[in-house]
Amino acid sequence: MTEHEERKQRRLDARALRGIAHPLRMQLLDALRQRGPATASQLAERLGESSGATSYHLRQLAAHGFVEDAPEHGKGRERWWRAVDQGLVFDSADFESAGPEVRGMAEVFLHEVAGTHARELSNWLSTRGSWSGDWHQASDMSDATLRLTPAQAAELIRRMHALVDEFRGSATDADLPDSEQVRLHTHLFPIDSR
Repeated sequence: MTEHEERKQRRLDARALRGIAHPLRMQLLDALRQRGPATASQLAERLGESSGATSYHLRQLAAHGFVEDAPEHGKGRERWWRAVDQGLVFDSADFESAGPEVRGMAEVFLHEVAGTHARELSNWLSTRGSWSGDWHQASDMSDATLRLTPAQAAELIRRMHALVDEFRGSATDADLPDSEQVRLHTHLFPIDSR
């Protein structure tokens, strides 16, 4: 797999939502993206689930094209899995005219993403004492309130994503001795100020 293939993103449609809109499936996919290929048993242990449940949901993810076999990792009958894409693109405009079932799956998906963000932030806060002072200084938990038009908000998002892509494209990051995988959450939404 080339670096570009490893980072490709998949745009969600109604069929894809049927395959991903489940909390355990989303956790399995995130685990494979963040830590690389694994077996159902390894994922079960990591996530505190039964291997039967992880096997079933991995097969469902495979049926919808989110994961695939990673045979180069297997030994004997052991089945290894890897994520196909490194990101998902959810555009609410794609589901505006969808029926109630699809809109419900979209809600499940979005709420699970929000829950994952909250769990990741909470985990950082719980474990930050085990990280160096440099990482304390390099972490951020901030918010801002701006007054923007929808067009300005879209431009801000586009520019933030472009900046993230600049850092993602740095070829030497993995070679630096103090580099670590980091998570960046951004949320931009209107609030009722009336």
